[in-house]
Amino acid sequence: MPSQTETRIMPHSPEQMFDLIGDIAKYPEFIPWIAGARIRKTTEIVDGTVIEADLIVSFKVFRERFTSRVTIKPDARTIDVEYLDGPFKYLVNSWRFTPHADGCEVYFHVDFEFKSKVLQALIGVVFTQAMNRIVGAFEKRAEALYG
Repeated sequence: MPSQTETRIMPHSPEQMFDLIGDIAKYPEFIPWIAGARIRKTTEIVDGTVIEADLIVSFKVFRERFTSRVTIKPDARTIDVEYLDGPFKYLVNSWRFTPHADGCEVYFHVDFEFKSKVLQALIGVVFTQAMNRIVGAFEKRAEALYG
């Protein structure tokens, strides 16, 4: 069951980082292994938005679609991901954005398990490296967008 939690200080505002990470449709443009994104449904709620989205993950010979429900709450500066369908037994992912003297403290947590023991073994070998590349992709995107 790979899991990773990180906190990083970014030289951008919490709102900028929140907007960047909440823009799911743009993920294929900059996140490694995300080959496609489709927003299925968007629902406004009292304190934010709930998005149901499909992401296509492509890694070597592995290509899978998974669906998740993303709850985006701007005032709370939180993004929470709930797994709905696809190759996982479960997947949870959360983001928190806190003002910091140097910009923004970004908290990121992901925990998941594949249904397939083969896929689980494959990702287990490269999990930390893969997560570092993904977090790094968000950092590079923020730099490109916000300077």
